[in-house]
Amino acid sequence: MDEQYELTPIEGAFAVSHRHRVFFTRDCWASDHPLLARLLAEAHCPRVLVTLDAGLHRANPALAERIQQYLDRLPGPTRPAGPPLILPAGEQAKNDPSVLHRVWEAIAEAGICRHSCVVAVGGGAHLDLVGFAAATAHRGVRHIRVPSTTLAQADSGVGVKNAVNALGQKNFVGTFAPPLAVVNDFALLDSLPPCEKRAGLAEAVKVALIRDRAFFEWLEAQADALARAHGPALEQAIHRCAELHIRHIVDGGDPFETGSARPLDFGHWSAHKLEVLSGHRLGHGQAVAIGVALDTWISALRGDLTDSEAGRVVRLLERLGFKLWTDELAETDPSTGRLVIHQGLEEFRAHLGGRLTLTMLTGLGRAREIHELAPELVAEAVRRLRERRVASAPA
Repeated sequence: MDEQYELTPIEGAFAVSHRHRVFFTRDCWASDHPLLARLLAEAHCPRVLVTLDAGLHRANPALAERIQQYLDRLPGPTRPAGPPLILPAGEQAKNDPSVLHRVWEAIAEAGICRHSCVVAVGGGAHLDLVGFAAATAHRGVRHIRVPSTTLAQADSGVGVKNAVNALGQKNFVGTFAPPLAVVNDFALLDSLPPCEKRAGLAEAVKVALIRDRAFFEWLEAQADALARAHGPALEQAIHRCAELHIRHIVDGGDPFETGSARPLDFGHWSAHKLEVLSGHRLGHGQAVAIGVALDTWISALRGDLTDSEAGRVVRLLERLGFKLWTDELAETDPSTGRLVIHQGLEEFRAHLGGRLTLTMLTGLGRAREIHELAPELVAEAVRRLRERRVASAPA
């Protein structure tokens, strides 16, 4: 080459297009239901591995056999990799590296390649763990999500990210990996106890508060039916909640969260900390309900929301069956005298990166970002939640 050859920088730009699809149906594993078979055929998947949440398996013991029968009837060229892989349920599975390794081993042993597909059937923690395993095996195996809880159908299951817990932090290790499709099968909710059916409604209240006042008012009007986990009302709430989450992902301009703002995490900085402090005794939905109530009072204390509006939010959460107090809220750090949950702010900032950015309400259905939150405001909001708990306690 010419001795005067100049080693100039080389630069290019490229974009990757994703199609994000969420389907709503009932009994997708029925032998004559065409949806999953069509999705696998359209994707030309040579092999498919199904994973099953052990909690769902216990509640619905016949499901594994129905899944196997469905897979055995798949038209070519898609072939099942074997019976459904049943994995431990709940957030604790995300704490256990051996569960993650079991999924990787199953992918390897079944000959699942990048053109194959992993179908995860279960709650949000199961979808998180299996989605992460699929996203990291072979640098990315396609996956389909079949959420089995209201929380996952309305929120986490329709997103584009996944994670496992590590180093004592929730969702410390994860990726952004949009699923091939999400199938919200309302029949899977039938085996849930009422409290778990209601859990996803915390996310519905959250997204209504920051995006859609009309949806918030609809939730108020339907609160009694939703508290009973009435089918049609619950399905409508899930559909609208999922729609608002997807619209944010698709139209919000930052689907992979490269910036510092994450408005859909309203109420989550404290919710994630409370889950960890409780040793995951608090489920995500319950923790989010408390976090939403806390940030609602903080918004009012900042003067951006009236006490009357804040009261409406708290009453709605209570009418939906959520308890808005846990003793972890009152834990203090002896070295600073501050509430321990205040540490959740720095953990939240570190998780997002950049400047601390929190979403707070400026009305019902309206929100804005703030970058500082005084410990005194957090303490006063906690005091208000404690006062309400004391006032509502039976004499």
